[in-house]
Formats: sequence, structure tokens, C-alpha cells
Amino acid sequence: MTTHPSSLWPSSYGRSAHQQRQAPFLGPRLTSQSLSKDGKPGPLNRGLRRKSGWEAAVKRHNLTKRWLMKIIDEREKNLDDKAYRNIQELENYAENTQSALLYLTLEILGVKDIHADHAASHIGKAQGIVTCLRATPYHGSRRRVFLPMDICMLHGVSQEDFLRKNQDKNVRDVIYDIASQAHLHLKHARSFHKSVPVKAFPAFLQTVALEDYLKKIQRVDFDIFHPSLQQKNTLLPLSLYIQSWRNRY
Repeated sequence: MTTHPSSLWPSSYGRSAHQQRQAPFLGPRLTSQSLSKDGKPGPLNRGLRRKSGWEAAVKRHNLTKRWLMKIIDEREKNLDDKAYRNIQELENYAENTQSALLYLTLEILGVKDIHADHAASHIGKAQGIVTCLRATPYHGSRRRVFLPMDICMLHGVSQEDFLRKNQDKNVRDVIYDIASQAHLHLKHARSFHKSVPVKAFPAFLQTVALEDYLKKIQRVDFDIFHPSLQQKNTLLPLSLYIQSWRNRY
């Protein structure tokens, strides 16, 4: 079986590295999942959009309401439990959830900086991709696969291959391509290190856990079902402390 050398992470995206934040919030959206049979907002919609909690948080911390609504809207759209059609769709989901959460964290920290925003965008996308990878064995045990369909089709891999825990090279190639995209986002986020205010670094320490997972999956030649990927890294807290002490992310 051909393995992927440890240095064989892609060095560029093959498309624009910078992606602007999404268009301004235009108002609440009701989805089929959130409507009851009579067409009125159902319990789910009322629960997600109940103002008592998040409206108070917005006012108390002077947060941008748009980012909170993006998280809610994207989570509602994701209730269909459908596989992502392509890697861009997965990245869009990550941008509107993980990255949006980082934008809010930066606001709480009092950071308003375009370089910090760019870093947050890429870190959020890396987080979303890694989360999708990490959850693959769990979802597979429940006969669900959410990995981008375009990459699976590119390598001739079906959802059934993941449900059967197939470890053939083409399956590993799918995981390699997806993990490589997360690695590129992480690498690009860190390229802003010298321009990002130190005050923003605490919001970005999750990069330590992301890098740890990507290194582990690389060591097992992108076998998404390898038992070692489900084991905790007991040294992770120490790594977080060291990165924090060094003022790095």
C-alpha cells in the first residue's frame, strides 16, 4: 500500500486564500424543519430564537447580533442530516458556525482587527473540517456519512465503504484530501501570527488541539478508523499552556 509521506501536506489552496465574511444579516429565516403543520413556527424555532438569553448577552457584551443569528441559521439548515455536497459546503458551514463563534469571542476580548478576523476565519474552517473527520467513526456506527461527496466521488469511494470501515488506499486518499484542507487553513491562520494582536491569542488556542489531531491522523496514514485517534492526548493541556506562555497559537 502506498503511504503518504509526512511532508506531503499541500502548500497552497488552488483557489483564493482569502474569503470575505458573509453578507449582512437580512432577517430571520424559517425553515421547513422549524415549522409546524399549520405553517407557524414550531417548538424548535421558538426555542432557538428565544430572545431572553442571547439578546441579553448581545447587549451586555456589545456583540454583533449577526454572528449569533448565522450560527442559529446554519445549525437549522444542518438538521437535514445530509452529506456535504463538496468541501466548499463544509467550509461554509464551518465559517457560519465555528468562525462566527470566534468572531464573537474576539468581540468579547475587545479585539477589532482585520488580521485577527482572517485568522479566525481560517481557524474556524479548520475546526469544522477536523470535527467532521473526528466524528466519522461515530456517525458511521449510526449508518451516517457526512464527508464531502465530491471528494469521495473523485476517489471512487461510496458511503458504504465508510460504513464497512474499509481501509483501502482510495478511502485513505479521501481522508488525506480533507485533512489537507484543514492543514492548509491552520497554516494560513498562523501566517498572520505577527500581525494579530496578542490580545486575540487566547481565542485561537484551539489550534493546538487541531494540530494534534492532524499529526495523529498523519501518523496512522490517514486511517480514519484507527483506535489511536479515539484516545486522549494527556499532554494536550501542557501543550496549551506552553503555547499560551509563548504567546503563540
